[in-house]
Amino acid sequence: MRHRVKVRKLGRNRSHRKALTKNMAISFFHHKEIKTTEAKAKELQVVVEKIITLGKKGDLASYRRINSILNHSASMKRIKEISEQYRDRNGGYTRIIKLPPRTGDNASMAILKLVQ
Repeated sequence: MRHRVKVRKLGRNRSHRKALTKNMAISFFHHKEIKTTEAKAKELQVVVEKIITLGKKGDLASYRRINSILNHSASMKRIKEISEQYRDRNGGYTRIIKLPPRTGDNASMAILKLVQ
């Protein structure tokens, strides 16, 4: 039974899933949008919104938590910029836009992008 289980497994083990979300989050903060499958976009949206909320706090503990999630100092500058944009917003920093299915495997595609 899947009672109270929130994580999407995406057909991967835990370490692969963690590496996937980390790399996708770094790419998202670099490009400010990402095109991926709908399930990956929904899982990435949770991680990205938590990181932006941590960036809004701006204290040392928050930056250390972000660094423990991403392990990538180059994206820290981008996170600070994005967090400053959403200083007055209480959540809902990203949106998922559905796209037509991918040719080849018919996977449902989506774009995850920042709300302006």
